[in-house]
Amino acid sequence: MDFKKYITVVEDWPKEGVRFKDITTLMDNGPAYKAAVDEIVEYAKGKEIDIVVGPEARGFIVGCPVSYALEIGFAPVRKEGKLPREVIKVDYGLEYGKDILTIHKDAIKPGQRVLITDDLLATGGTIDATIQLVEQLGGIVVGCAFLVELTYLNGRDKLDGYDVLTLMEY
Repeated sequence: MDFKKYITVVEDWPKEGVRFKDITTLMDNGPAYKAAVDEIVEYAKGKEIDIVVGPEARGFIVGCPVSYALEIGFAPVRKEGKLPREVIKVDYGLEYGKDILTIHKDAIKPGQRVLITDDLLATGGTIDATIQLVEQLGGIVVGCAFLVELTYLNGRDKLDGYDVLTLMEY
């Protein structure tokens, strides 16, 4: 399926010169959204995934239906102060500054095989931080799956050595 026809490009948002890739027009088309999720599920099959991990909030949009289809759990990665139990955390760089991501300390068990999902691979900072959290807990990242990759931001460079699937490239 040509998923790009379901993405709306919004000019000059959130600031002038940015061509924002809006996935909500993919999500609000049931067959297209299902096809995208199904493609990630097919990618994950055979990788013996134990758990799916996704950073907030759009990583949930991709990861939760994938974990549901695979009949395995989902572990959220959230910004600091959003998870109620003991967490580990990592600082990471954003396009416009720094932030902190956290995961419950018991979310991943040592040796678990993890698929990380998100809507967008841009600079790679969020996914790199998510990988660090998973690996600190002893998880093994066996794949990273994204709806969209902005190849001109070179985020894949931070994922060298990891298996990566993207459904669309810009």
